[in-house]
Amino acid sequence: MEKEICLKPLKLKPNRVKRPFKGGMLLDQWQHKDNPQDGFAAEEWAASIVQAQSETSDSFAGLSRLDNPNSDAEFLKTLLAAHPLEFLGQPHIRKFGSNMAILVKLLDSYTRLLLQVHPDRDYAQRVFGSGFGKTEAWYVLGGRRVNGQDPYVLLGFKPGVTQETWSELFFRQDIQGMVDSLHHFPVQEGDVFLVESGVPHAIGSGCFLIEIQEPTDFTMRVEKVSPEGRVMSDYQCHQGAGFPKMLECFHYEPYTREQVLEKYYRKPQIIERKDGGMRRSVISGKDISYFSMDELEIWGCFATSRLFSFSVVIVVSGQGDLIWSGGIMAIGQGDELFLPAALGPVVWESRGEGNLRIIRCFPPGHCD
Repeated sequence: MEKEICLKPLKLKPNRVKRPFKGGMLLDQWQHKDNPQDGFAAEEWAASIVQAQSETSDSFAGLSRLDNPNSDAEFLKTLLAAHPLEFLGQPHIRKFGSNMAILVKLLDSYTRLLLQVHPDRDYAQRVFGSGFGKTEAWYVLGGRRVNGQDPYVLLGFKPGVTQETWSELFFRQDIQGMVDSLHHFPVQEGDVFLVESGVPHAIGSGCFLIEIQEPTDFTMRVEKVSPEGRVMSDYQCHQGAGFPKMLECFHYEPYTREQVLEKYYRKPQIIERKDGGMRRSVISGKDISYFSMDELEIWGCFATSRLFSFSVVIVVSGQGDLIWSGGIMAIGQGDELFLPAALGPVVWESRGEGNLRIIRCFPPGHCD
C-alpha cells in the first residue's frame, strides 16, 4: 500500500444499510439513482468502519468501501488499520487506538422509526463490552409530508413517566401509550437535536437528515411490531441483553417540552465568513464532547486550515473542486469523503449553478 494515499482525500462508495423501517426515496434522489423509491435500505453510512448489527451472516454490512482506491485495500477499515497515525492522528490514536471514534449516517424515513434508546458508555461496557455508547445528534436537511403529516421527531419522556409506567406500557405493547409518553416536535431544514444516550426517541416519518454518533450500532427497540407491520425478533429489540436489562438502558428523567428544547435543541451559527463562502457551527465541542460538526457554504473559493485530525465530509449539494497541495478532486452532491489527519490545508471551490454545500464531521477533541 503506497503511503502517499495518506496525504490526499479519499472518496468512498455509497454504503446503504438495511434497517427495520421504510424510506430511502429522498436518499435515492440525492444520490442521483434511477427510479428512486422507498424500501428498507433507508440509511447511508458514510466513512464507516462499524459493522451493522444484524442477525444475518453478512460480516461486511455497514463497512465503507473505497471508490477506485490506488492501493490494495477495498475497505476503509483496512486502510486505517495499516496507517493509523497518518489517517487518524496521534492524539486520536493515543485515546482510541485505530478505532475511528465517530460514525456518520444519512437517513430518510417514510415511516416512523421504532421507539428506541441507545446505551450510555457505562451500560455499553457492562452489557456489550464496548467502550463506546451511542450518543448522537441529528441535522435536518429537509423532508416531505407523509400521509398529510409534516416531518417530526419524538424525544424525551414527558413529566409523569416512570420506569414502572414505561415497563407496563412495554409489556402490554401499548404502542400509542408509549408514543404519547414522548414529546413530539415538528422539524424543518436546519433544525439540530442532540440525543443523549439513555434518552427515548424516534425519528418520525418524512425526515431527511444527517446523523453523527458514537461508533456503535447498539439500539434497544421497545416495539415488537414495526409501524408498517413487520414483526421484530427479540434480538432486534434487546440486542441479546434480554427485556429486563433492555428497560434498564433508559434514563428515567422526565422533562417538560420547554426543558427538552433548552437541553437538546440547537441552531447552526455562523462562525466565519469570507469573500468566497462561510462556515457555520452545527454541533460544537461545547455542546457535546463526543463529536462536532460544521457546514461550509461556498459560492467562490474557501480555504480551510490543516486540522491535525481526520474528518468525514458529506457534499450535501452543488458541485466544485477540492484542492490540496498534491492535486485536485472534482466533488458533487452525494459524494462522501474521508480527509486524513496528515492532509494539509485545502481549498473548496464552487462551480456551476448554486452554492457548494459541505458538511464536515469531526471526532472528539477537535477544536472548532
